[in-house]
Amino acid sequence: MIKGSMPALVTPFKNGEVDFDTLKTLVEWHIGEGSHGLVPVGTTGESPTLSHAEHESVVEEVVRAAAGRIPVIAGAGSNNTVESMRFMQHADKVGATAALIVTPYYNKPTQRGLIAHFTALHDCCDLPIVIYNIPGRSVVDMTPETMGTLAKLPRIIGVKDATGDLARVCQQRITCGPEFIQISGEDATAHGFNAQGGTGCISVTANVAPKLCAALQEACLAGRYDTALDIQDRLMPLHQAIFTEPGLVGVKYAMSKLGLCSEEVRSPLTGLADETKGLVENGLRHAGLLT
Repeated sequence: MIKGSMPALVTPFKNGEVDFDTLKTLVEWHIGEGSHGLVPVGTTGESPTLSHAEHESVVEEVVRAAAGRIPVIAGAGSNNTVESMRFMQHADKVGATAALIVTPYYNKPTQRGLIAHFTALHDCCDLPIVIYNIPGRSVVDMTPETMGTLAKLPRIIGVKDATGDLARVCQQRITCGPEFIQISGEDATAHGFNAQGGTGCISVTANVAPKLCAALQEACLAGRYDTALDIQDRLMPLHQAIFTEPGLVGVKYAMSKLGLCSEEVRSPLTGLADETKGLVENGLRHAGLLT
């Protein structure tokens, strides 16, 4: 079930508070636009600045709104193993499909520490786990060998790979096996990632261009890489513009231009510079999303 285009869902705000009405509207919109799954309260969902209560409420509302129509992979990562257990157990209780668990950031565990962390999470409840490997943010890189060790656990089912290294897909097919789910965590290389053996993307850009991102992934899954490349060419300026500043800020601004949600973000993030706004608007026009 976990494949295709899965927006790393933004958390909309209104006057500093989570805007649950808009959140539910976004879930319906994504399902209507063809998104294949939803990933709430990851980095793009501003998990670092949500309280624990807000985090759990967002997961619960997204699961309720999706109502089993598409998978919900709940962000449940932390650099505190016990805290991550809490988020996993809550996501399991409210009916999420799986949990997305980032490699512990800031405290820089060894590979042995990563195995201990993910094993403890695996054993804390029955929810399947997708590992999130993003060394650029967490400053720790899970090696393919470590991932292969963890893939032997029955509920560690896949990886969101944001290394940007397309060779990793092949390496992890060797260490984890070809059935291990490999999902891109980088929009700009999602097309090539699938050609190497991936089966989807947890996407920032899909927050604003879900139909195009879903079509790209469906073309890849059907082996129509020429069609997928045409779509990627349409999306590439938007990918680049969105990530000129932190991606969630860029995509919230893009969404605000289409009337989908407020561009409001929480400190320490700030709104886009005017120059970046222009880049995002040009990217939207190039993709055919803004006239």
